[in-house]
Amino acid sequence: MAFMFTRELVQAYRERDPAARSTVEVVFCYPGLHAVLWHRISHALWTHRLLFLARLSSHFARWLTGIEIHPAAKLGRRLVIDHGMGVVIGETAEIGDDCHFYHQVTLGVARRAGGGKRHPTLGNGVIIGAGAKVLGPITIGDNARVGSNAVVVDPVPADTTVVGIPAQPVDRSLRRVPEFDPYGMPCEENRDPVLCAIEELRAELADLEAKLARVTAERSRAGAAE
Repeated sequence: MAFMFTRELVQAYRERDPAARSTVEVVFCYPGLHAVLWHRISHALWTHRLLFLARLSSHFARWLTGIEIHPAAKLGRRLVIDHGMGVVIGETAEIGDDCHFYHQVTLGVARRAGGGKRHPTLGNGVIIGAGAKVLGPITIGDNARVGSNAVVVDPVPADTTVVGIPAQPVDRSLRRVPEFDPYGMPCEENRDPVLCAIEELRAELADLEAKLARVTAERSRAGAAE
C-alpha cells in the first residue's frame, strides 16, 4: 500500500513537472514529495493519539523541507507541492485528490476562531498558485483554480478560476486548454476583473482629459479672436 502510494505520487510529479527528468531525481530532490510522505508518518501518530510525537515529527519535516503541514490535516492522493518552500497547511485543512500547490501557499484561518473547523476544504484537482492565501472554513470546489497571490476568503464553486485581492471569479469558458493551468493563472482572455475595471477607468479618464484639453484650446482661440 505504501509502495503504491509513493509510486503514484512520484508519477504525478513526473507528469506535471517538465523539470522532473527521472524517478530517482524526484525521489531524492523534491521536498514536496518528502513533505507529503513524512506527513503520512505524522498523521498516523496523530490518529493514534500520540500528539506530541506527531507534532515533533511534523516539526522535523518542516525543518527538512520548508513545508509546514499540521499532522491532523487530511491530504488526498497525488498531492503535488511544486517547489514548496513556505507552504503552510493548517490543522483542520482537508485536501482532495490530484491537487497541485506552488510555493508560499497558505491554507489558514481567516480570523480568530475557537475549536472545530477553521481551515479550508479543497475538492479534487484544485490548483493553487504561488503566494495564494486560502483562509477560513470555506470550500474550494473540484477543478477550481486559485491564481498566484490571490487571497480567498469566500467559497469557490467547482470549475471556477479566482484571482486578485480579494479573489474574484473570472470566466473560463474561452479556455482552449482546460486540463492544467501552471500557477493557477487563467489565460490572457480571463484577466483579473478588478484590474480590467481599473484599466477601463484609466481609459475613460484619459478620454475626458483629452476632451477637456480640446475645449480649453477652443476657448483660448475664441478669446484671442475677439
